[in-house]
Amino acid sequence: MPSFDTVLEADLVEVRNAVDNTSKEINTRFDFKGSSAAIELKDKEITLFGDADFQLQQVEDILRNKLTKRGVDVRFLDVEKSQKIGGDKVKQLVRVRNGIDATLSKQIQKHIKDSKIKVQASIQGDSVRVSGAKRDDLQAAMALIRKEITDMPLSFNNFRD
Repeated sequence: MPSFDTVLEADLVEVRNAVDNTSKEINTRFDFKGSSAAIELKDKEITLFGDADFQLQQVEDILRNKLTKRGVDVRFLDVEKSQKIGGDKVKQLVRVRNGIDATLSKQIQKHIKDSKIKVQASIQGDSVRVSGAKRDDLQAAMALIRKEITDMPLSFNNFRD
């Protein structure tokens, strides 16, 4: 039975390269000289450091620019509110989304059921497997998911015939 998986996966190698390039730019830019502006990557969490919220926004803009140049969709980023960390320093946590959460999985499943396309969607951990009798139905399901879920950069892999 033909099937495919709907997944939410960022290319972590490209994310690391973008963070490294952002760090290099912060170190060479004149407006960041003598400040505590920095960026750090641990697992799937990026931490931005700065002297003020304005500086954090500048570092985030540089990061978004570098990610875009490297072909990583910025919708993978989950930006949290900035926090004071002593003195006049602030930090901000940015998570890189990986894997479809339960609410989005159920939403995808509901859209497929409501569409009356002859396919079945099943939640498989952090992905959604869609299977059906015909390849055309699967392609219609892909188009439906792309149209309905626009706030997440979903991709499709593991297409089996």
